[in-house]
Amino acid sequence: MYKAETHGISVSVQPRFVEEESSPDSGRYFFAYTVEITNNGSEQVQLRSRHWRIVDGRGEMQEVRGAGVVGKQPVLGPGESFSYTSGCPLTTPDGTMEGTYTMATPDGRSFEAAIPAFSLDSPHVRRVMH
Repeated sequence: MYKAETHGISVSVQPRFVEEESSPDSGRYFFAYTVEITNNGSEQVQLRSRHWRIVDGRGEMQEVRGAGVVGKQPVLGPGESFSYTSGCPLTTPDGTMEGTYTMATPDGRSFEAAIPAFSLDSPHVRRVMH
């Protein structure tokens, strides 16, 4: 599990390789990740948008931006959590993801909450020892 906390917003991520959605012979590797966002602060916040940086095993980066997560813009009161699972296809057997969520308070302030960098690893990665 990977964790980060910014301005009282804790983000935990648990990635996994999904063999049944992958086709290594065709260069398709599918990863799922479950995210839990917890408001450890003292005021209500709403997740407005996401920004992901996805890097594959060749070092090629793709950026993904969008409103909310899984079609939702959850509102979290102090002590509340929201969890969701999503996925990421890669053309390499490994990679990394990291990013930010834009959070907003009822009075209109917004801030970025860090999504920790996490590894996407499949059993199909060839490791070389020197």
